[in-house]
Amino acid sequence: QVQLVESGGGLVQPGGSLRLSCVGSGFTFSNHWMYWVRQAPGKGLEWVSMIKSGGEQIYYAESVKGRFTISRDNAKSTLYLLLNNLKSEDTAVYYCADAAQGYWGQGTQVTVSS
Repeated sequence: QVQLVESGGGLVQPGGSLRLSCVGSGFTFSNHWMYWVRQAPGKGLEWVSMIKSGGEQIYYAESVKGRFTISRDNAKSTLYLLLNNLKSEDTAVYYCADAAQGYWGQGTQVTVSS
């Protein structure tokens, strides 16, 4: 069956960095656009970034542009999100997804706090 498994979240101080990973299985990862989406406490889902199947097109939400970097390694069926210069408002559960197919991971918590 299809699985997306995120990892790499944690507690970090403002200005710090984290790298999230998401390993996909059960589908042809390399054929699909992949997404990072987050949900802050008490708020709805917010799209963060997306990357085309071969990595040739990338888009970011304005709120993270210049601070976050999305990438993928299709040989490892793995999606990444590098989070730099983290702010308290980046605190959220981060999900990877193949939104077109309706595949979602279980999420990984990122907490930015001093």
